[in-house]
Amino acid sequence: MAEPGHSPGYLRLHRSGELEERAERAYEVLRDCVLCPRECHVNRIEGETGFCRNGLLPVVASYNPHFGEEPPLVGQRGSGTIFFSGCNMRCDYCQNFEISQGGVGYAITCDDLAGIMLRLQEMGCHNINLVTPTHVVPQILMAVNIAAGMDLQIPLVYNSGGYDSVETLRLLEGVIDIYMPDAKYGRDDVALALSHAPNYTASMKAALKEMHRQVGDLVIEDGIALRGMIIRHLVLPANLANSEIVIEFIAREVSRDSYVNIMGQYRPAGRVLRGGLNPAFAALRRPITAEEYACTVRCARENGLHRGIL
Repeated sequence: MAEPGHSPGYLRLHRSGELEERAERAYEVLRDCVLCPRECHVNRIEGETGFCRNGLLPVVASYNPHFGEEPPLVGQRGSGTIFFSGCNMRCDYCQNFEISQGGVGYAITCDDLAGIMLRLQEMGCHNINLVTPTHVVPQILMAVNIAAGMDLQIPLVYNSGGYDSVETLRLLEGVIDIYMPDAKYGRDDVALALSHAPNYTASMKAALKEMHRQVGDLVIEDGIALRGMIIRHLVLPANLANSEIVIEFIAREVSRDSYVNIMGQYRPAGRVLRGGLNPAFAALRRPITAEEYACTVRCARENGLHRGIL
């Protein structure tokens, strides 16, 4: 059931018929796919695949109540995570490498996806947490429309790498209650080298501003997130993420009241463990130090950020 005092916006859009209309518009984008900043221009309706390696059907790796997310999402009953296979980025150090790049998962229909959402609600989860959703927005819209007609009532979380298109995000306005993007890098050359994401910083900044325009700063009642934005930033060894640039952007151009999770859990994973790493990024072969994390936290506080895991 929905948290007290909160009714997700997708219910109104479902009742008015607008949610179905948006899903149909989003599906048309799949005929010449420009859902994300890559703009692959493949016909996914006909089964063609672009960078994300997904065709028409969404591919789900797993779903379950998750207790390792941010506290306002987890509460007492967990965040109902749905891990989508594939990604529009290829981070060399991805800790979900098998899911994002290894093809783990199974293709399902939108009816099946709606059923997963309803099952997570029945398990008592506080929200539906859509992990790596950027490349399956049309399918998500269709599934939410189906599930809303079957009494889905809990908030939706859009949990992305921040490499999102503003045009696609506008299809989600009023549908997504909580945006949770990464703000990964302060420089494009590093984003290209480590995540194979051209023009990442401009795309990320535009996406975060659009997300914030839609939902604002995080609203928490009785310890549970109801609406707003959570921003994640992963500290990388040797400050490869150029964290100070990211933090200054959030503080100056998004909001100093942003809920920011500065994450210190980096560990070597993905391609970093498989060899072939550019020597310029050799620091990725080790975890971050306590001082590297503390330095990033100090930077956040000095820039006026005060909410989140700092």
